[in-house]
This record gives sequence, C-alpha cells and structure tokens, in this order.
Amino acid sequence: MKFLADMGISLRTVSWLRSVGYDVAHLSEQGLQKLPDHEILIKACAEERIILTIDLDFAQLLAVSGDSLPSVILFRLGNENYHLINQCLTVILSQCQEDLEAGAIISVNNETFRVRRLPI
Repeated sequence: MKFLADMGISLRTVSWLRSVGYDVAHLSEQGLQKLPDHEILIKACAEERIILTIDLDFAQLLAVSGDSLPSVILFRLGNENYHLINQCLTVILSQCQEDLEAGAIISVNNETFRVRRLPI
C-alpha cells in the first residue's frame, strides 16, 4: 500500500510508516502545501495512494463524486498526536487492507474506527 499524507499529518508518522516498509509521500515534501483538496484526490488516484488526513472535506468530496477511489483514512481524534495516529494505523493496516485496496473511507476516533466502502 502507498500513502499520501495531507498537511495535518505529522512528518513523524510519515517517517514511522516508511520505517515499517510503506511508500509514503507528504504534500509538504513535494512543495504542495496549498494544493486544493480536489487536486489531492486526483493526485492520490493517479499515484494509487491512500490519503491520510484530518480534513473532513475528502469524505464529502468522495460522497458527492460517487468515485470508488482513492481510499481515505480520516483521523478525528481531537488530539492529532503522532503516537496516537501511529497506534491507530497499526490496527487499521492489520485489519482493513482489503477495504483500503477496494476503496473505502475509514473514520478513526478515540474509541474505534468505522469503515465505509466506496462509492457512498
């Protein structure tokens, strides 16, 4: 699996994902800090990447578009501490690989996560 980390995702999470073998791009590393959300979706699709974000707009854009990709992992933790995000990713990546490959939005909160297959 390959990931595209949005601006709200820590570079420490990116480094951790890379250290465990994942291909991860962060918008800031590519000079794309101001790339509009709809263009981030296009980029993620073109590069076959899963978006990591704290931005609710991606779920809304995918719902309106009816697209089945890219997958999005949306963190709604209240505290976007990279340790907590990394712990959540460990669980999600071990349990939801099939959903992510098929196209899904995974909403993560402090207690649990919810998987919604695309299109929605």
